[in-house]
Amino acid sequence: MGRRTPKYIVSSVAALGGLLFGYDTGIMSLILQMERFNEYFGNPGALATGIIVSSLTIGCFLGSLLSGPLADACSRKRTIMLGALVCTVGAGVQFGSVNRAMLVGGRFTSGVAIGLMSSVVPMYQSEAAAPRQRGRLVGFQQWAITWGIFISFGIDYGCSFIDGPKQFRLPLGLQIVPSVVLLVTMGFMPFSPRWLVARGRLGDARQALGRLRANGHANAPAVGEELRRIHQAVVQERYRGSVYSELLRAPLRRRLLLGCGMQFMQQFTGINTLMLYAPTIFRGIGLSSVQSIALCQAVNGLVNVIATVPALLWVDRWGRRPTVLVGTVSIAFFYLALSLLLRAYDVSDNRSLAIAAICMVYLVVASFAFSWGPCAWLVPSEIFPMRVRAKANSVTTATNWIANFAVTLASPVLLQAAGWKLFLALSIVMLGTAILIYLFLPETKNLSLEDIDLVFADSVWAFRSSDLVPKFCPLSETGSNSSAQDDTLRTAA
Repeated sequence: MGRRTPKYIVSSVAALGGLLFGYDTGIMSLILQMERFNEYFGNPGALATGIIVSSLTIGCFLGSLLSGPLADACSRKRTIMLGALVCTVGAGVQFGSVNRAMLVGGRFTSGVAIGLMSSVVPMYQSEAAAPRQRGRLVGFQQWAITWGIFISFGIDYGCSFIDGPKQFRLPLGLQIVPSVVLLVTMGFMPFSPRWLVARGRLGDARQALGRLRANGHANAPAVGEELRRIHQAVVQERYRGSVYSELLRAPLRRRLLLGCGMQFMQQFTGINTLMLYAPTIFRGIGLSSVQSIALCQAVNGLVNVIATVPALLWVDRWGRRPTVLVGTVSIAFFYLALSLLLRAYDVSDNRSLAIAAICMVYLVVASFAFSWGPCAWLVPSEIFPMRVRAKANSVTTATNWIANFAVTLASPVLLQAAGWKLFLALSIVMLGTAILIYLFLPETKNLSLEDIDLVFADSVWAFRSSDLVPKFCPLSETGSNSSAQDDTLRTAA
C-alpha cells in the first residue's frame, strides 16, 4: 500500500470510525432489555436509562468540538487514529463497569472518540475523493454506521441466550476489536492532500494524490492539474485567515446555517428514537420475550444496511437535493401511518395492526437510510472552504450531537407519556423540513470542493439556483494559473 492506495480502500478504512459510531450507538438498545443487565445495575428507570444512553452523546459533543483544532494541527489522519485509541479505552471501561457511574464514564469516553471521528472521517473522505465519486465515498461513513448498528443488534441477539454477566459484558467489550483494527490500518493510509497543501508540503501532497488518483504515479498530468487547483484555492484563502467567528459572518453564515440545519434535522427525523427505543415500541405492541424483540431489532438493523446501498451507488447521479426531499416526504408519510396504527392497536389490540406497525418502523428506517443518513454527513463535509473546513465541520457535528442528546434523553420519557402522538408530531416536523429543504438546500453533485463556492455565490433560494449547477465548469477544465504557482508546483515535483 506504499506507492498506491485505491481511494475505495482509503474511504473504507476511515469508515471503520463510522462502524464504531454505529456499534456504540446501537449496542445499548437491547442491553437495556436484558434481565442480567437490569439486575446488575438496579433496574434503571426511564430517566436513568436516558442518562446511560445519552452519556455517549455528551462525550460526542465534546469530541466534535475538539476535532476542528486537532484536525488542522495534527492532520485528519492522526485525529482519526487518536479517536480509535480513545475508543479502545472507553470500551474497556464499559466492559469492566461495576456500577452505573463507571458505565456512564465509559460511554462518555467512547463518546469523545466517536465525536472526533464522526467529524473528521467524512472530512477526510471528502478531501481524498474525486468530485464525481465524493458522494459515494463519503457515503461509506453512513453505510459503516448502519453496519455497526446491525452488528451490535446481531451480537445482542446472540448474547441474549447467555445466562450471567457475560450477557451484557461481551457486547460492550467486543467494540475494542474494530477500534484496534482502525488504529493500526489508518497508519498506512495517506494524509489528506488538501491538508498537506495547507501545511506547505506540496511534494507530499503530490505523492498522496498520486496514490489516490494515478496508481502511485505522482507525475501524471491529472495529478499536477489537481494539485495546481488545490494550491490556488489554498493560496487565495490563506490571506483571509481562519477564526470561528468568521463562520457567523457573510458569506459563510449561510453555509453554517445549512450545515448545522442538516445535522440538527437528521436527529429530529427521530431515527434514534426508532433505533435505540424500538424494543420499547415492540414490547408495547405485544412482543414479550427478549429474543423475539432482539430478532425484530436485528431485522431493523438489516433494513438500515440494505436501504443505504442505493444512496452509495447513485447519490452522485441523483444529487443531494432530490435524495433528501424524497426521503423526507417518505419519512413523514410512514410516521403518519405508524401513529395511526399504534392508535388503532391501543383500541383493538389486533395482531395484524401490530405487524403493520412493525413494518412502518422498518419503512421509516429505510427512508432515512437512503436520504438523511448519508446526506446529512455529506453536505457539511463539502460546502465549506478549506481554510475553515475543519472548524466548520466540528461545529456542524457538535450540532448533531446536541440534537442527538436531546432526542435520546427525551425519547423514553416521551414514548411513555405520549405514545403514538410522538410519531404524529414527527410526521408534522418532517413535512415542515421538506419545505425548508426545497427552499434552501442547493445542489452540489459533481463539483470539486473548490468549485462549490460558485453555488453559494448564487441566490439563497435553492429552488431558483439549482438549474445553474450544470453550467459550472470545473477549474480542472478551464485552464490557466499564474506562472509563479506553476514554478512552485514544479519545484514540489
